Amino acid sequence: MRRNPNTKPASPDYFRVPRNLWRILKRELPKPPKKKGRGRPRIDNRRVINGIWYVLWTGCQWKAVHRDWFGVSSSVLHERFQTWQREGRWERILRRIVRYYAREQRIAWKWQSVDSKSVPAPLGGAQTGRNPTDRSKRGSKIHILVDQRGAPLAIYISGANQHDKWFVDELVFSIVVRRPTVEQHLCADKGYDYPDVHQFVFQERYVAHIKHRRRRGEPVVEALPPGETLHPARRWVVERTLSWLVKRRSVRTRWCKKPENYLAFVLFAAASIVHDLAFFG
Repeated sequence: MRRNPNTKPASPDYFRVPRNLWRILKRELPKPPKKKGRGRPRIDNRRVINGIWYVLWTGCQWKAVHRDWFGVSSSVLHERFQTWQREGRWERILRRIVRYYAREQRIAWKWQSVDSKSVPAPLGGAQTGRNPTDRSKRGSKIHILVDQRGAPLAIYISGANQHDKWFVDELVFSIVVRRPTVEQHLCADKGYDYPDVHQFVFQERYVAHIKHRRRRGEPVVEALPPGETLHPARRWVVERTLSWLVKRRSVRTRWCKKPENYLAFVLFAAASIVHDLAFFG
């Protein structure tokens, strides 16, 4: 049963996935095979997911996880994490939890927002680039699309030197559930104010609310455009969601050389955020 919407989530337990979240995501994990013959039994998925949850929140190295903490070795944790990534299970986990959120709260499709956040990537790897806002250090960028409450519906990873406008189509096409045909508004900051973005947003049946970017030589206009006066700013929800994501230290700093592994961490973090929005309102 869903809790009182005025009740906020408690401080996270780094050593254990919340019980209700586990009940949902375990359906997307492989069932343990039947034991045949001698040998050790396969490690339970519950122990493995608790170990991955710990690494997600603390950002520690895999080998720093002690066997006694979860009853599983760090090598098994890393192997199972990458196996589930190759099998696409983290994407399916996010999709299932978004559907759970749709049943409990209904997805607020009317107002959607897009934004991105740059994170450092000290070890480099694919889909990294020189961050122009961080003294050209190597970094990655998290692109995200959320609904009116801030629930993540699409995520994409790129290099920190890539412009935000190139990934609006990737986000819209990768929404984990089917978009309805009701009226939908898309909010974005001035980094998306380009003709090709406006054209794409119009083709996808969105009403664009993109903050105007003043061009060179254009006079300063104090009054807000009519659209921004009629509809107040609604982009803050995506910025709040990004701040929730980077509370997980494996997301705040990209230590994964493989972009698909880093994306798996971001998807797991997004799934927990959607779960909290569905469970606590």
